[in-house]
Amino acid sequence: MHTRIRLVLLSGLLLTSLAGAHHETPAGHAGAVTLTHVHGLAYSADGKQLMVPSHHGLAVYREGKWSKAPGPMHDYMGFAATRTRIYSSGHPAPGSPLPDPFGLIRSVDDGSSWEKLGLVGESDFHLLAASWNTNTVYVWNAEKNSRMSSPGLHFTLNEGFMWQRAAAHGLAGKPRALAVHPNDAKIVAAATSSGIYVSRNSGDSFEPLVRGAEGLAIFFDLNGNHLWHSTYDGNPRLVRLELKGGAAATIALPPLKDDAVAYIAQNPANPKEYAITTFERSVYFSKDTGKTWKQIADRGSGK
Repeated sequence: MHTRIRLVLLSGLLLTSLAGAHHETPAGHAGAVTLTHVHGLAYSADGKQLMVPSHHGLAVYREGKWSKAPGPMHDYMGFAATRTRIYSSGHPAPGSPLPDPFGLIRSVDDGSSWEKLGLVGESDFHLLAASWNTNTVYVWNAEKNSRMSSPGLHFTLNEGFMWQRAAAHGLAGKPRALAVHPNDAKIVAAATSSGIYVSRNSGDSFEPLVRGAEGLAIFFDLNGNHLWHSTYDGNPRLVRLELKGGAAATIALPPLKDDAVAYIAQNPANPKEYAITTFERSVYFSKDTGKTWKQIADRGSGK
């Protein structure tokens, strides 16, 4: 397992390997949905649907059923939802007139349509996170572009019009995931190959929270009181940490054979409901803050 996780992460994509054929379902219709190359996880702002972006558009879980979301079947890479928007990056669907790569794009209708915000045709952000209430967006840029003079951590306060570079002093290891505090956009967390790190000064400097384990996924509760993080140290682990008091609670995971948590999301309409996806494309949700889990996709196959 450790070798498999490391091989997946060394690609720099937080992806799963493609297993089996992708069975298309017409957009907006229920049917057999196979999740391939899961690239994120988010609830809609009304909490009525869970969205899973991939190489083949958005898969949606709503009222106990999986379907393909309306809209273009783009290859979504970085993906982050806020109270009023979804931000993403990636590549256009076959036949789309949009330039490749996307740079930063935005949707205000749950992914049915997208607006270009900048760096179109220049950058594909695999690591992208946004603040739930402030819409501040952080990205990890692999290469310089016309608005970022060097690779590394950058953020925008104005929908991609201007970008600021964050020095990221103290951040060790290869970045795997980013998360931004829902209310205070100066607080940003990172999961890396060396552990879990938090910055309270817009990414200028980071302090370690967890060392000696592969950092895989990271997520702030939408009220800003807790930080969830997924690691792997020979076993998959999921922890919920109080930001102010520092108390950490280990969350009991469902049985994960040769697998680990890749993404975490919270339902804004029901704060006790959380969802997780794994590297092997299984999806679970909990209605009691992680005490029990229900599986809704098994290694890519929707249930």
